[in-house]
Amino acid sequence: MKKILLILSLVLCASLRVMAQDEEPEAGGGEKIRDKMNEYIQKRLDVSSDEARKFTPIFLRYFREWRQTMRQYRDDRLLRQQKIIELRLRFRPEFRDILGEKRANMVYDSQERFIQEIKNLEERRMGRDRPRVLRGPNKSFSLRE
Repeated sequence: MKKILLILSLVLCASLRVMAQDEEPEAGGGEKIRDKMNEYIQKRLDVSSDEARKFTPIFLRYFREWRQTMRQYRDDRLLRQQKIIELRLRFRPEFRDILGEKRANMVYDSQERFIQEIKNLEERRMGRDRPRVLRGPNKSFSLRE
């Protein structure tokens, strides 16, 4: 009887873990990136705590739709760019109501800067920031010259 209860509880725990993973599509780094991007943008725009309280839920909706658009149109660069512009135009009034005109537009610049910094970190981690050196029989030179 104890063996049956033990096996049953193990199966139940395993099935709960699988169901929890299905319900969290952002798990595995997506939420961390989203939260870091939100924090980065708020720091760059010098967002007050009251503004942050209003900004965060709107940014989370924007990020979710942005990510979905990036995935949906990954194979068509021009259509993806158009959809991202439409998304930004749709969210800009909401950001403007909280942050004002100038900082609302800076949200997207800060997002692009964050993405570029993440790419640069990845390249450095992969060792791509070193200059490439071409070597021949009697020569070697750097492409950064």
